[in-house]
Order: sequence, then structure tokens, then C-alpha cells
Amino acid sequence: MMPARLCLLTALRPSWAGLMFCLLWVAGAGAQEALPASVQSAMTRARVPLDAATFLVLEAEGKAAPRLSHRADASMNPASLMKLVTTLNALEALGPGFTWKTPVYVEGAARDGTLYGNLYIKGQGDPKLVIERLWLLLRRVRGLDIRNIAGDIVLDRSAFEINPNDPGEFDGERLRPYNATPDALLLNYKSVVMTFVPDRASNAAHVSYEPPLAGVQMQTHVPLSEASCNDYRASLRADFADPARIRFGGSYPAACGERVWPVAYGQPASYAARAVEALWREMGGQLQGRVREGAVPQGMAPAFELSSPTLAEVIRDINKFSNNVMAQQLFLSLSLQALGQGSQAGSRQLVNKWWIERFGPRDAPTLDNGSGLSRLERISANALAQLLQYAWRSPLLPELAASLPISGIDGTLRRAKNRAEGSAHLKTGSLRDVAAVAGYVHAASGRRYVLVAIINHPNANAARAAIQALIEWSHQD
Repeated sequence: MMPARLCLLTALRPSWAGLMFCLLWVAGAGAQEALPASVQSAMTRARVPLDAATFLVLEAEGKAAPRLSHRADASMNPASLMKLVTTLNALEALGPGFTWKTPVYVEGAARDGTLYGNLYIKGQGDPKLVIERLWLLLRRVRGLDIRNIAGDIVLDRSAFEINPNDPGEFDGERLRPYNATPDALLLNYKSVVMTFVPDRASNAAHVSYEPPLAGVQMQTHVPLSEASCNDYRASLRADFADPARIRFGGSYPAACGERVWPVAYGQPASYAARAVEALWREMGGQLQGRVREGAVPQGMAPAFELSSPTLAEVIRDINKFSNNVMAQQLFLSLSLQALGQGSQAGSRQLVNKWWIERFGPRDAPTLDNGSGLSRLERISANALAQLLQYAWRSPLLPELAASLPISGIDGTLRRAKNRAEGSAHLKTGSLRDVAAVAGYVHAASGRRYVLVAIINHPNANAARAAIQALIEWSHQD
């Protein structure tokens, strides 16, 4: 029940407890400062009305009334701020030292360097099975005296229950790595990283690709041009329409120097098989069969397991760089570990139960995939502040706080130069029509504040100056 409504009922039906509540509420409300002029003017310049935003600043210890509260009960789309819910829940449920295991199974006998049977790789949701770690996994296969596989390499991706979908469904940008979909065997985020190095002597840019993909022709040179380095990607006129071929119809500006361009592979369903086969062959391995999907036979014991970095390390990538697919992998891993099958429905139930046990049903977030890359997810500033105050008192605070971008220093806030530089640890959120931050600000006075700011409006991106102004205002206390 809203405080104002409760006080109105108290006036009609007086009670000592109700009267005391209203006196405290009025005193606390009166102690709040008005929205800073710098924030209001920035909102005006961006042409964003104040009723499209929610702002909340209060002490991290939770001992005093909010220093500032504007529409703190409003249910908003938080974009990537939802990763705070997922990562804190995971730290409690799985523990900061949790690691993902990727087991490898050998079927049949290996003699004189040849495996007479199949090799199985079972995905268990590892969010950071990047190309370097896939190389280590295959190197360990070679360490079993297996150089030639007479059977198949079988990829088991059954640990996650995922409905087929189009990576471009969210915003039409199907080749953006942030739209990669989760996968029990997520390899290198299903992305191809292209590196362009200009060579004046040959008047061309050398193009290298990571990882190699079996059956995909990749153009290795692009003509140089003397154009300015404004939009080199447009100058390249890349053609990704054919999954079996990557080519460029344009040129590369020599003035750009070395550049790296990651793209999501156009046929994500075949990515893992292509990457595994190409890397195995590149390492000198031979394969008589093929790489295909399938299930590990019942009762087979793994030959070895590849372990991921710890959860404490993984959430730094998730929060500092707002990695959507890693967050979704973590979200699905909650139900995989608790229920034996990773699914969005199962993870939503688990996180909702966790929330209610700690904060009650009021202000419970609306969850979708746990990453914030969603138009459905909702949460209020009050709820996020509750979460952050709870984390402040938790023994897991160091792990969560270390995962948050530091204003002006690293992650998604490395370019946010302001007076609070180095003094604010804040998760950022950004979608079309959404700009948001939430986290901790160390004020000049030594006080620690929880700060939440969310703007939902078509001009939200233009109103980021208002969020920066609020961070500076909070720091100057």
C-alpha cells in the first residue's frame, strides 16, 4: 500500500502505529532534496519529461530516508540493470568459486594415435568457452594419443532447453554479437573476429579470422584506400549473406591502422561444428567421420573435464562489459544446476522464489531471460535499491562490487569522464528507448550511496547527461 494512501486511511481510522508511520514518512519525505537543477535542465535539453524517468539516491547502509526519490515505485524497463538480479542470485545460489565443467568422452579404443570410435563433447553451459579454451580442450584430446578420429566428433547440446529463434528478432541486428543466443555448448559467443592490418608495401590490408570455420571461404586481403578513417566498416562493403563465404566488395582505409571487427556468424546453428572441425584440423588432427550433434551414450564416464574460470571472474565480464549472452548462460545455469535441465521457465521460478524469500512479493521484478536484452523485463528503482542495500550487507559484496564498471576507468563506463571518476561503481543499461545506471557512489564526504536512475523514452540516449549530472550530484555530498 502506498504511504500517502495509508496515511489517509489512518486519518479516517486513527491508530497509534499508523500515526507513528505517517509522522516518520512525512519527516523522511520532507528530508529528501528536490531533483537537482543540473538533472532537470539536462532532461529539458533532451526533451524527456520527468515522468519518463525514475531516480533514487539513498545511503547504502539503509539507515536513513532517501536523499532523493523521484517516481521510485514506477515499474520500468531496466535494460542490462537486470543483470544485477541474475548475478547476485547466482553468487548466492552457486557460490563465487563455482565453475562450469565441459566433459569429453572417448568411445572405443585408441591405438597408435587413432581413435576407433566417436569423441563426445558435452556442453554444460560454460559462458566463457572461447577459442583459446577450445584449443586447450582439443589439445588435451591430443594428449590422449588421439591424432586421428576414425568415427565422428559428437556435440551434445542437450543441457539447455532453448526454443529456436532468429538472433535478429530483437532489433533486426542479427550480425551483432550482443544478439547471440545462449547454447549449452556456446563456443566463442558464436562470433567471428576479423582483424585488419594495412600493408603499404602490398597496397592491401591483411585479414585474419578467429576462429577458423570449416567449409567457409574467408577473403584474406582487401585493397587499401586513402580515404579518411570515418566508417571503415561501410568502406569495406562486407558481404555476409552466404554462410559459406565472407567477402568484401570495397576497400580498407590505410589511415585506420589495425582494427578488429567482431561479427556474429550468419548461420549460428552450424557454428560449433564448423569451429571444432576447423580447429582440430588446424592443430594437425585428422577426422574420418564428421562433426555432428548427438547425445552422449548412457553410462559413459568422461575421459576428462575442462573447467571454466570461477563465477566471480565470469560476472566481471557480464557486468563490466554488459555481455548479454554470458548473462543468459548464467541465468539458464541456475535451473540446470538446481533442476537438472536449463530452461528460462525454470530459472524464472527459481529467481522469483529467491527474491520473495529475501524481499517479499512487493516490487518483485518481471523476468524474461535475465540479461535485460528484453522488452518484457521490468523492475522499480525501489526494488533495485533494496537489492543493492542487501548486497552491501552481504559477505558477497566484494565479488559483486568488483564486477561493476568504475566511472571513467573501465568497462562500459570507461569514457564517462566526470567529477565522480573512480568513485562510482555502477552497472549500466542501454537499449533503444532505455538509458539506466544502478550501483554505488562513494561521496566526497565519505558516505556511500546507492544510486538508481532509469529513463524510458524515445530520447533516452540524449538524456544520459541527466544521469551523469545525478552521479556528480551524489558524489559531491
